[in-house]
Amino acid sequence: MKKLFINISRILFLGIFLWLISKGAMILWLGIFGVTVILALILGRVFCGWICPMNTVMIPAEWLSKKLNIQAENSPSWLKSKVIPWLMLFIMLGTMIFAKRFLGIQMPVLLYLVILSFIITLRYKPEIFHNYICPFGLLQSLTGRFALFTEQVNHDKCIGCKLCETVCPSEAVKVSKDTKKADIKPVLCHQCFNCQLVCPKNAISYGKKI
Repeated sequence: MKKLFINISRILFLGIFLWLISKGAMILWLGIFGVTVILALILGRVFCGWICPMNTVMIPAEWLSKKLNIQAENSPSWLKSKVIPWLMLFIMLGTMIFAKRFLGIQMPVLLYLVILSFIITLRYKPEIFHNYICPFGLLQSLTGRFALFTEQVNHDKCIGCKLCETVCPSEAVKVSKDTKKADIKPVLCHQCFNCQLVCPKNAISYGKKI
């Protein structure tokens, strides 16, 4: 039931995104994003897991990648540069301002970013785009790291099975080699509940950070 609710939310917001883009009202979507950046201080990066159109299209892209057996096991080291998301942010803002001021048009750069996320995820694992390319993820991480509520692991229940690691789209979950227990980094966590849904011991829950 929880998974169905999350998927409905993703499809709904993808529809809202496409509708706003078609109406030339991209600024409204940026307004929604701006609100969620602030909310991430309390709720964590729910935008990334429940609302973001890029994340929504990346899910079928990853499925298709695995189905066609074209997903790379490793990615180039340069692709993991911390500079790239900042560069993407400045390019996106610069293109929007230039197009509006000098061409008199509203360039749908957000739509281009959605298409780019789909293409990249056809080749590389989703954490590559989420953690090393996406300018929206970059901004969400700045406030999401301080989230008051987030996904957490009860170490008394955790058996270190690593199922949570395999379903996390952003490498937010890691099982320690020393303790054999999982931990979740709020700065990377999309609050998507993937880990919670596969945990065989119900060791993962969303709540106030301890």
